[in-house]
Amino acid sequence: MNILVINCGSSSLKFQLIDAATEALIAKGLCERIGIDGSKIVYQPTGAEKKETVTPMADHTQAIRLVIDALTDKETGVVGSLSEIGAVGHRIVHGGEKFASSTLVTDEVIKTITDCNELAPLHNPANLIGIAACKELMPDTPMAAVFDTAFHQTMPKEAYLYGIPYEYYEKYKVRRYGFHGTSHAYVSKRAAEMLGRKYEDLKLIVCHLGNGASVSAVRNGKCIDTSMGLTPLEGLIMGTRSGDIDPAIIEFIAHKENKSVDEVMTVLNKKSGVLGLSGGLSSDFRDLLKAYDEGDEAGIRTVEAFAYRVTKYIGAYAAAMNGVDAICFTAGVGENNPFIRDLVCSRLGYLGITMDEEQNAKRGEELMISTPDSLTKVLMIPTNEELAIARETYALVKA
Repeated sequence: MNILVINCGSSSLKFQLIDAATEALIAKGLCERIGIDGSKIVYQPTGAEKKETVTPMADHTQAIRLVIDALTDKETGVVGSLSEIGAVGHRIVHGGEKFASSTLVTDEVIKTITDCNELAPLHNPANLIGIAACKELMPDTPMAAVFDTAFHQTMPKEAYLYGIPYEYYEKYKVRRYGFHGTSHAYVSKRAAEMLGRKYEDLKLIVCHLGNGASVSAVRNGKCIDTSMGLTPLEGLIMGTRSGDIDPAIIEFIAHKENKSVDEVMTVLNKKSGVLGLSGGLSSDFRDLLKAYDEGDEAGIRTVEAFAYRVTKYIGAYAAAMNGVDAICFTAGVGENNPFIRDLVCSRLGYLGITMDEEQNAKRGEELMISTPDSLTKVLMIPTNEELAIARETYALVKA
């Protein structure tokens, strides 16, 4: 069965077509600048040349139509018709407490996802647009919703509750939910396979480090804590998000700068993180590391603050699990930045970590980057959220 995986953003749409039986990637692509001038679709069948087409896309329905046209094109397509697509898997960012696992899309599911919109206002509405567009063009094809938050629903109350009046949890479900769950699930399971051990017997820490970044603690096959919270703003310093701050900073800046709460929140989400800490230098770690190497103070303080925060979370989660068997690095920075990995792990000698410099110098490969005698193993595992979504979708459709 071929599974079409859809990941909708507010003005973008990433897609992959995956053979569920062999887990082979058939084709992938990206629709950019949806509803904006200069929109384009990038399409690439496996083993063939990438093709870019600049074309108007007024909305996500039109983008989905272009995706289907590309996949079924007589010359460059990979399927003869829509009948060869057995199911569609949709990435949904926030499922609240309602969804502890993936589910087939129904009208009731759509309503429940819509009820979570206020918890992820930048993501859930776009995800729902993708579902609506696919339902319009592929009404008879089963669809699955795969949630970023589902993997973290195994957290115990002591990990997900905030130290605020309990009535806010009871009335509004204000709690830590966590995100990047599909990635954390895929990487932690793959780590067990690489180590040749049972997933249920391991204590793992997964560091998903990219423009958005989070850390999770996975004990005996279940997530017991994660760094992101009610929203993706909490936790690590990220590309443009502040991560953990004293909540009083919001009021302080609002008064000093004569800004509303909404305006300060925009600063924390879009103008902070490594972008803000570097004085606006960049949110791209390639630029920041170049500045670091050149001795630029902004680059140095930003890179070191980011690495320190990652190290601190690893230490906290090692304590929470009373030990750790392996630490996994994944996502754009985690997979492609040897210096950051080394900077983080250089502070973890107390865990018995010894890095293999030659292995750690590599990028984007599935490798053990600690030495064989390292007490705590360190792994680099490229994430594959699309494959994880395809697996979840296939399991639901087969059931």
